[in-house]
Amino acid sequence: MGKLTIIPTILGDVLLIEPQLFPDPRGFFVESYNKKDFSAAGIKDEFVQDNHSKSQKGVLRGLHYQHPHAQGKLIRVLKGSIYDVVVDIRIGSLTFGKHIGVILSEQSPQMLYVPTGFAHGFLVLDNNTEVMYKVTDWYYPEGDAGILWNDPTLEISWPLKENGIHLPILSEKDTRHPRLCELASPFRYEPSQFSVE
Repeated sequence: MGKLTIIPTILGDVLLIEPQLFPDPRGFFVESYNKKDFSAAGIKDEFVQDNHSKSQKGVLRGLHYQHPHAQGKLIRVLKGSIYDVVVDIRIGSLTFGKHIGVILSEQSPQMLYVPTGFAHGFLVLDNNTEVMYKVTDWYYPEGDAGILWNDPTLEISWPLKENGIHLPILSEKDTRHPRLCELASPFRYEPSQFSVE
């Protein structure tokens, strides 16, 4: 069916993926995941679980990672829009502590591929936004971890005021994550075919 367009990011292994969209007067059709096409594009992860969240405007989820049982992710928006952020927390990486931020929206079939070794989070920009993401390992509560969403050293420009959001809505857990300088990251950098370092 459709083929994938792979768009590299400054984080190398983190990729924007655009499956082919087939619009017609009725709406559209998109093949959002095809293991054979992803494998041909070099993404050979085995996804074992799908997660689906629904959030109100102003909700901020993140910045999360899991270890042990680290999870690679494939993120897409079914309804609404988000500002999606990924931070490199791989020791030895030239982009350690760097981040990217992209808008994912129901208006576009773009998805974000986030392998293990990165912290991930998103700010919800529209009411009743629904996010679906595939993960490469099952949820492991004891390995649930993160870094502080507003750590000043990360210099993430969350688009709060631009979207009429005065303060993000956070879970209690997400207010207690350590800053990057306090993190003993369990991840080590290993070159891959996508790396730009």
